[in-house]
Amino acid sequence: MPATANDHPADRPRSWWGWGYADAQPDDAECLALGALLPGTLARPLPLPRIADLPIGDPGATPPASLAHLVTADPAERAAHAMGKAYRDVIRALRGRPGRIPDLVARPSRDQDVADLLDWAGEHAVAVIPFGGGSSVVGGVEYRGDAHRAVLSLDLTAMDRVLEIDTTSRSALIQAGALGPVLEGQLRPHGLTLRHFPQSFEFSTLGGWLATRAGGHYATVRTHIDDFVQSLRVVTPAGTSASWRLPASGAGPSPDRLFLGSEGSLGVITEAWMRLQERPRHKAAASVAFTDFHRALDAVRDIARSDLAPANCRLLDPGEALLSGASHDGSTVLVLGFESATAPADDRLATALELARAHGGRAEPPTAGRGAEAGTAVGAWRSAFLRMPYLRDGLARMGAVVETFETAATWDRVPALIDAVRTEVGAAALEATGHRATVNCRLTHVYPDGAAPYFTVVVAGRPGDEVRIWDDIKAAATDVLHRHRATVTHHHAVGRDHRPGYDTQRPEPFALALRAVKNALDPHHVLNPGVLLGRHTP
Repeated sequence: MPATANDHPADRPRSWWGWGYADAQPDDAECLALGALLPGTLARPLPLPRIADLPIGDPGATPPASLAHLVTADPAERAAHAMGKAYRDVIRALRGRPGRIPDLVARPSRDQDVADLLDWAGEHAVAVIPFGGGSSVVGGVEYRGDAHRAVLSLDLTAMDRVLEIDTTSRSALIQAGALGPVLEGQLRPHGLTLRHFPQSFEFSTLGGWLATRAGGHYATVRTHIDDFVQSLRVVTPAGTSASWRLPASGAGPSPDRLFLGSEGSLGVITEAWMRLQERPRHKAAASVAFTDFHRALDAVRDIARSDLAPANCRLLDPGEALLSGASHDGSTVLVLGFESATAPADDRLATALELARAHGGRAEPPTAGRGAEAGTAVGAWRSAFLRMPYLRDGLARMGAVVETFETAATWDRVPALIDAVRTEVGAAALEATGHRATVNCRLTHVYPDGAAPYFTVVVAGRPGDEVRIWDDIKAAATDVLHRHRATVTHHHAVGRDHRPGYDTQRPEPFALALRAVKNALDPHHVLNPGVLLGRHTP
C-alpha cells in the first residue's frame, strides 16, 4: 500500500557551523556560565562565525543546462555542506578555517538525477560526496585532497518519502534522504515505527544511517541499522545495484553488506526496504545507583546476558551522572527502560532491578507509561542527552576541547579498557594543554559478550591550537583502543578522522577485495575517495 503523505515540519534554520538548530545554540551568557565551570577557558566567547568571512571562491566546474536546476553555487549552501559536526569541525568554523568548501551542492529528486550527476562528474574530474543530514563526526562529508578540479556535495534530502508500506510483511520502502522526524512522521499514521533513534535523529537521514552502519538508542538486540535492512538500492558510476527483498538468505556474500558502512565510497544509497515494528504502547523505566563502578559493570553484564532485552540500559560513571544531573552524590547510575507493543513491561523491569540489587544497586521506584520519566534520574539523563551537543558548542566558543569517542570490547577487556582510557587520555590531555581533563565514561549498548563504552573528554585548550590538541588526544585514545583490541568505532563510522585506527584493524585481504570493488564500481574515482580501501590512492 502507498504511504500516507505527510507534510514536512515547519522550517527552522539549522546552524551551518555547529550542532542542530541555530536558535538552540547557547548565547554568550550561557557560554560564559559554561566557561566558569572549567578553569583556563577564554575570558569571553569566540564570536559566531559569518559565512561572509569564509574564503568561498568561484566554482571550479559548471554543470550543463540539463542539470542546472539540481545544482547551486550559493555560498550559504556550500558553507553548510563543507564539514560535519565533530568538535574539530566546529572549532575550525569558529576560527575561520573550514577547509575545502565544495564548489557546488546538488539536490537530486530521483535515481536518474543521481546517475546523471555521477556521469557528468566522471567526465569532468569532479569529486562527489554523498550528503545526508551532515551530522558526521568523523570527517566523512568533507573532501581532503587535490586530485579533482571541483567538489560536488550530493545532498539527498529531497528524496525523503516513504514510498510504500507492506503491512503484511511489516516493512516499508523508504527513500534514503528522509530525515529521522520526516521518516517517522510518515510511518506514525500506520501505527508503525523504524525504531532507530540515534542522538542525531533530528539531523540525520536513513541513507546516512545505512552508509555509516549507525547505532541507535536501543541498547540491546536491535542496536544497529543493519538489523532492519531487507534490501538496498544503490546508484554507482557503473550502474544501479538493487538487492532482492528477503527476510534472510544464505546465498553467498550479501550484496547489502557490501554497501552498509561503505560511507558513500562505493555508491549512493537511494532507497531501502526496511523492517518495521509496531509502535510501543507499554513503557517502564527506573534508575539504579551504585557506589562501586565495577560492581555496576557486573550488574549490567548480567542484565545483558538475560533474555530481558531492555530498550535502554545505560551506565553512567559518577562524572557522567553528575554532568547529566542523574546523580549529585558521586554514585554510578544505571538507567533502565523497557517497552512493548503487546504487553506491559513492568515484570521485565522488576527482574532487571533484582539483578541490579544483587550487585549492590539501589533502585528508585519504577515509573510506567508515557511521560512518566519526568522528574526522575531517567528524565534528567534524557534531557541532558539531547542538550549535550549544544553545550559542546558553547564550550568550544570558550576555547575548551570537548569530544566524545566510542568503542566496543568483549566483557573480559572492558574494565581494563575503561581504566586505561581514563588514565592515558587524561595524561595526553594534560600534556597537550597544561590543564587537567575530565574523562567521563558511560556504557550505551550492551551485548551478552561485551559492551560499548563511550568516553567524553573535557579540557581547557590553548587559544588557536585546539585542532592540534584534538589530534593529540585522539591519537592517544586510538592507541589505547588498539592495544586493548577494542573497535575504533561502535557506531560513528570511520570517515577521515578514524582512518588511521581503522587501517590497523582491518585485515589486508579484506582491504584488497574492497579496492577491487571500488575500481570496478567507480573507475573514474568520482565518489568521495573511500575510507575503507586501504592504501588506495584516488
